Parts: sequence; C-alpha cells; structure tokens
Amino acid sequence: MKEKVLSFNQVTAAYFDEPVLEDVTLAVYSQETVGVVGRNGSGKSTLLKCLTGIHGADAGSVVRDRPVRFGYLPQEAELPRSATVLEAMQGALPELDRVEVELQEVEASMGLEEVYGDPARLEAAIARQDTLVARYAELGGPSFQRTIEATLRQVGLAEDSFGLRVSDLSGGQKKLLALARILVGRPDFLVLDEPDNHLDLRGKQLLERIIGAFSGGVAIVSHDRYLLDLIVDSIIELERHRVFVWLGNYSEYVIQKEVAVASQARHYQAQQKEIKRLEESAKRLLTWGAVFDNPKFITRGKSILKRIDRIDRIDAPVTDSETMDLTLQYRRGSEKVLELTNVSFTFPDTGVRLFDRADLLVWKGERVAIVGPNGAGKSLLLNLIRGQLQPTGGTIKLGPSLKLGFYDQEHGNLDYRLNLVDTVRRDHSMTEATAVSFLRKFQFGYRQCLDPVGALSGGERSRLQMALMMLQQPNFLILDEPTNNLDIQSAEILEEVLLGFGGAILMVSHDRYFLDRLADRVVVLQNGALREFPGTFGDYLTNLAGSRKRNSGPRRQPVRTS
Repeated sequence: MKEKVLSFNQVTAAYFDEPVLEDVTLAVYSQETVGVVGRNGSGKSTLLKCLTGIHGADAGSVVRDRPVRFGYLPQEAELPRSATVLEAMQGALPELDRVEVELQEVEASMGLEEVYGDPARLEAAIARQDTLVARYAELGGPSFQRTIEATLRQVGLAEDSFGLRVSDLSGGQKKLLALARILVGRPDFLVLDEPDNHLDLRGKQLLERIIGAFSGGVAIVSHDRYLLDLIVDSIIELERHRVFVWLGNYSEYVIQKEVAVASQARHYQAQQKEIKRLEESAKRLLTWGAVFDNPKFITRGKSILKRIDRIDRIDAPVTDSETMDLTLQYRRGSEKVLELTNVSFTFPDTGVRLFDRADLLVWKGERVAIVGPNGAGKSLLLNLIRGQLQPTGGTIKLGPSLKLGFYDQEHGNLDYRLNLVDTVRRDHSMTEATAVSFLRKFQFGYRQCLDPVGALSGGERSRLQMALMMLQQPNFLILDEPTNNLDIQSAEILEEVLLGFGGAILMVSHDRYFLDRLADRVVVLQNGALREFPGTFGDYLTNLAGSRKRNSGPRRQPVRTS
C-alpha cells in the first residue's frame, strides 16, 4: 500500500530572482513512479531539488510525512574522474567510511593504558564500539564489497570494466555508474533527472528493469516518451510555473490533456461570450442613466459590473504559439542517394579495425535508422559518409544533385564565439533584422539573438542547429541523435516535419519513440558489421529484449545490406 512521502503546500521557488514554480500544491507517494514533463526551462530540475530538499521553497512549505532516504541523480553527476570504477563505488557511502574510521580509532584507544586501566573509560569505549558495529552492519558493511560488485552488474557494467578509470568511461557508462552509486546506498525514494541521457538501447532497457524492480517511490524527469509509457503511474506536468497532475502513463496523459484543453476552450469561449454580453448591457444602462439622468439605470449598470467582478474566471487554454516553427523545403535530387561498397575503416594510430567490407544502399524517400550499441561506430560512419574521414578501403558514393543537411549531436558545426545572428548570417545572406525574425521562429528572444552560442543550453543549441538545417534546404538529411536535449514538444514537431520530408534520411538515435515513428528501414551496426534487420524498429526492440533474456547477443550477419 502506498503511503504519502511528502507534500508541497503552495510552494513558490525562484532561480536568480526569476519565478520557476508558483503556488505548487501536490503530494508524492511511496511505491509510485511519477514522470515529470515540461518544456526546457519550465522548472523540472528545480521541482526535483525542492523534493529532495536541495533547493528550499521561497514561499510555502515542503512537509515530509515520514523520514525518507532520497537517492538523487542530477543531469550531470559528479564522479571521481581519476578513480577506478570499484574505487568510485567504494566511496559511494561516506557514512560507512566514517564509521569504519571511528571503529578503528575506538579499537586503537582500547589498547591504551589510560583507557583499559580506567573501568569507566573502558566501559564507554566498549559501548561506543557496540554502537558503531551495529551501525556498520545496518549500512551493509560486512558484505559491502559483494554488494557493490552485484550492483555494478545490475546496471550493466561488466567485471572487465571494474578496473577502468572513470575518465575513460563513455557518457552512458558514467551515467550507469552514477546510478549504481545511488542504489548501493539503499534509498527509499529515487529522484532521477534525465537518467537515460547518453544511454544506448541496451542501457535504456536496463534502466527500465531497475526502476520496475525498485520497491520504493520514483520521480523521474525524462524526454523519452517510450520510457515514460513503460514505467510511470502518473505524470506531473509543469506549464507556466504551475503543476498539473495526470493519472496514467505518457500516452494516457497526452489523450487526457487533449480532451481537457478542448473542454476548457469551449467553457472559456462560452464564459467570454457571457462576460461580453453583460459588459455591453452594463455600458448601455450606465449611458442611458447619464443621458436621461436616471439613477435606477446607473444602479442596475453598476450592479451588473459587480456581478462580472464576482465571476470565477476560466483561464484561456494554453496554445502552442511559442513552439518551434520548423519547415523543410525539399529539392528534387537523384533516385540513388547513397551507396557504400566494401567499406572498411581502421584507426591509423592503433590499427584497430572498426568496419570490414560494409555495404549499404539508400534510395530517395527512405528513412533509414542505424542502430547498435555505444562505441560501435555509428557517429564515425556518418562522418565517413559526409567526407569528414576517409575509409581505409572501399568506396562511398553520394548521388548527383544532392544537398546534404547534417545534424551533429556534439554541435561541432557551431562556433561558440559567434552570436546567434552572425551564426545564421555566416553562410546565408540576410539582414540582421531578417536573421532576428527568423531566429524568433525557433523560440529565441531578441536579446538572446545577440548572445554567443556558447551561452546557450543544450536544448537551445539543438534548436539553433534545426534552424541552420532549415536554411540549407537539403534533400538528404544525416541526423546524429537529433532529439538529444530537445523537450518532448520540440521532438514531436521535428517528427512531424521529418514525416512530411520528401528526401532521404539516414539517422542515428537512441530515442525509441522517434525511431518507431520514423524509421522504415533498420540497419544494425555491431562487431564491425552492417546488416539489414528484417522488420520494423519495434520488431528490432522485441528481438533485442529476447536476445538479452537468452543471454546471447545477436550473431554476426553477412555485411552486405543491398
């Protein structure tokens, strides 16, 4: 049975004097998983920090109904970079370290003559030792080494990674290590701020299982709609500094909200019509009273105005007027867009071969997803196709009349020193006023247009890349993790635009919802081989889950895909 963990009572919180949360009232329960959604900058991270007590309420109160141990995972977790994976885990429980040190000190003191020779001091030392031993056991000290190794395996970090330096881990591995450090502390309630960032498909499936098996409560901020559909019991939506709670998973929330917004719009319009009618009636009565010197008309007019003031106003429904205005103009190109023939690639400094005799053929209008684990070389393959790197062997041919549009997950095509206006004007002739007007379509304010690109958030840089891609008017899109850092609303706008795009798309993404909607072909890159997967992306996910249950990875298939 779920129990209330804490309550927000009319909480207001600000960030650098800017209001983030206003008059928030809600309850959080144990054994319940809640997803927190909202646009970039809407206050999702602030809400989680208020929940854990990291950020205090500027007004109102956060009341804990009972003692609770929170396990908090921020977007960018701090890890000891020079430590090994095992060393990082051993430092995950500072209290356990303190208890061990104090136990050693107490035991050492008991060997001192001034202690063992003084019955009172010896008795106090023995009592303190008993207390520390009991606390050491409560914290899992006797089996702590076995616990941390089991927890590392639980999050998908194999034994051969235990000795690696944290600085040598991939972004996904660091995220899993940070999660393991939290789990080993045996929290009652997990508070996770975008824990799926940097995770590949296998990592996301591990995260789903960990959250599903967790016995306590969970609050999670995520832009992964697929994940939210699978794990959450309710949705907390942040909109215009307010909080709205919806029962059900993400898809159920979307349907409920559409119905609620439509109903609110009808009631709002009806109320506005009634208010307008009353205002016109009051105006007529007040005018007649003044013209004909009739106090009765004036009294009735004032009475109607007071009645209007007492009306409980219905808020206007929130519209999507502040969304990204993305469109892609398609220019006709060749039928055969891309052809890879016997392509191989070997790192010149290490001699490690990443691809071997890889073939791929892409035609106009196809939407091809390249999938595979982190480190398989998906982004490197895109750089080979773009000509940023040269293959060791084989040929890569792009069709004639192609105009390439590229989205880089690392934002490497952006100059962080330039402001937004100069970035847009660098390769496209336009006035400053035209550039500002164009950027405002992507939710950038006038002042922000004059800021350097380096001052933007990850989501804002992603929107800027979308804007630049739109200006290129491409007929072949190469997309490397295009939904990373985008809020859900912006990701859905991107999906709709890409579904209507007439050219070819080659995409790398770990966003399962995105790939499920868009991909009409799936090509798997693993163990140096490219192979066509015979089915939809949903079929591929089912196959991947089945392979993991059988504890055997997919077999290497013939390289040729065309």
